[in-house]
Amino acid sequence: MSEMPAAPGAVIVISSHVVRGTVGNRAAVFALETLGHRVWALPTVILPWHPGHGRSTRVVMPDADFQSIIGDLVNAPWRGEVRAVLSGYLGSPAQAEGVAQLVTALKERSPDLFYACDPVIGDANGLYVPVETAAAIRDRLLPLATLATPNRFELAWLAGAALESNAAILDAALGLGASRVLVTSAIPMMSGGTGNLYLSGRHALLAEHRLIDDPPNGTGDLLSAVFLARLLQGLSEDRALQMATASVFEVIARSRKRGADELTLEQDASSLATPMAMVQMRRLMHPSMRPK
Repeated sequence: MSEMPAAPGAVIVISSHVVRGTVGNRAAVFALETLGHRVWALPTVILPWHPGHGRSTRVVMPDADFQSIIGDLVNAPWRGEVRAVLSGYLGSPAQAEGVAQLVTALKERSPDLFYACDPVIGDANGLYVPVETAAAIRDRLLPLATLATPNRFELAWLAGAALESNAAILDAALGLGASRVLVTSAIPMMSGGTGNLYLSGRHALLAEHRLIDDPPNGTGDLLSAVFLARLLQGLSEDRALQMATASVFEVIARSRKRGADELTLEQDASSLATPMAMVQMRRLMHPSMRPK
């Protein structure tokens, strides 16, 4: 009897958990598992639903308990299985410190560990985490990141500058500290569109699609997870960006068509696996990125 092929490495996902809805870990875990990755999921906060739906109970993992779980993961007999870590919404500055300790310890064992940091700190309305938590993500986690995935408003806060052009976004991304940066809500070049701007070394790509008004929450969580999954599969950065952008656009469009107030991921697994949506890809150039 032939042996089964070895399973791909595991991804540790550290973010919020909602009882109802598809944000935070609910979006990331579904996407990664749909695309064939094993997931270890650690919640940072637990809520009955996204705060955008109205006030509700918010339970933050106590710092001491969170740190104990981090310690268990660092010393777990299966830690060698871990290929990547994805962090998202954090409930306290101490959680950022815990994530930093986990990533550092795992990298000591596996230098090729891929760490994706989604700095979930705010949107166009401003920060929705305490400044201390945002600063801890900026100071402790982004310098460790293989990939950072801020939205444009988060990047503006992290860089301390207004970002009204893609050139300004590239400037801010170049100074962020992560070796690769994917910025959502970038400045579109097509009318009525929106874009994801990706920077890797001297390589910049803009993936654009039609803007859909009032999308459900969780699109950033979903994009980070799908893009990470595609990179871990060995796709080129161009192809990974194109497919991840198409998947998220398709899920948003289908969710809105159904009139849903959450992403309808359970009905749209095919959009994650084999997206059909059209995405406009553009290669950008910034003065500091030109060959010497």
